[in-house]
Amino acid sequence: MDGERMQIGEVAARTELSLRTIRHYEETGLVVPSARSRGGFRLYTEADAARLMVIRRMKPLGFTLDQMRDLLDATDRLDAEQLTRDEREALLERVRGYEQGAAEQVAKLRVQLVRAEEFAQTLRERVERSRDAAV
Repeated sequence: MDGERMQIGEVAARTELSLRTIRHYEETGLVVPSARSRGGFRLYTEADAARLMVIRRMKPLGFTLDQMRDLLDATDRLDAEQLTRDEREALLERVRGYEQGAAEQVAKLRVQLVRAEEFAQTLRERVERSRDAAV
């Protein structure tokens, strides 16, 4: 698939994002289609789809659009530019900050999940008690 271009529908299916969401991310500058077809359709590459997956993974962790943009800028620059040692270290420090923020959010989500599982178990037990009492 390397070098192949995909229309927005295929990218939406791959990333499990809606067409509307992808267009919104385009409007906000988070992702830009690599090309357009002669008919004006957005065309995306594997790299574009990977970028959308980064965005998709950041969203449930509560990152803002500006934070997403900042992280993507840092990773793009790390991947594409010849950097001095100081520039590289500064970019890596930015990425480390996002890594730490993501880890903190994951820990919070784990606590929420445990609480949700406990609640669901409490409800299951309540249903079972009520069912047993009715028999």
